[in-house]
Amino acid sequence: MTKVVVVYHSGYGHTQRVAETVAAGANAELIAIDAEGNLPEAAWDTLNAADAIVFGAPTYMGSPSWQFKKFADASSKAWFTQAWKDKVFGGFTNSASFNGDKQVSLIYLNTLASQHGGIWVSLGLPPSNAKAATRNDINNLGGSVGLLVQSPSDASVDEIPQGDLDTAKLYGQRIADVTRKLKI
Repeated sequence: MTKVVVVYHSGYGHTQRVAETVAAGANAELIAIDAEGNLPEAAWDTLNAADAIVFGAPTYMGSPSWQFKKFADASSKAWFTQAWKDKVFGGFTNSASFNGDKQVSLIYLNTLASQHGGIWVSLGLPPSNAKAATRNDINNLGGSVGLLVQSPSDASVDEIPQGDLDTAKLYGQRIADVTRKLKI
């Protein structure tokens, strides 16, 4: 049995909805980073015991939220002891714009995982880039490094495009599958 944990920050609920969807696909536990960028103390033990960690953050001003960055900086305690070395990692981000510099956030998450000595799982899904493609298609934003999600700034959490949520669930499944294969 593998243990996957999704640790995320959500400012307005959209990223939380994506985290829940990724977690459903991976049968993962959720850990929320609070509005001050903190985790409950027991959450660090949960992350240390995980086989896979999925990072999730909204993209604000071209990078993850400051709350996620505070968590990332605090993870240096795990780095010092190499507690997360050889764990499987993945990541996702959400912004209001189709691009919104989300790629920069994914690279940040990938770099954080690499600094911890982790093994990164790409999205592994081809882009839906034909003329007939719609927002309901899988990977309609064309991500590859990790999961990209777009939710308009004036949209409720129930209005996240279904294609993005379907992609999130598949990404969670992929992370769990890769983790199982590597654990054997």
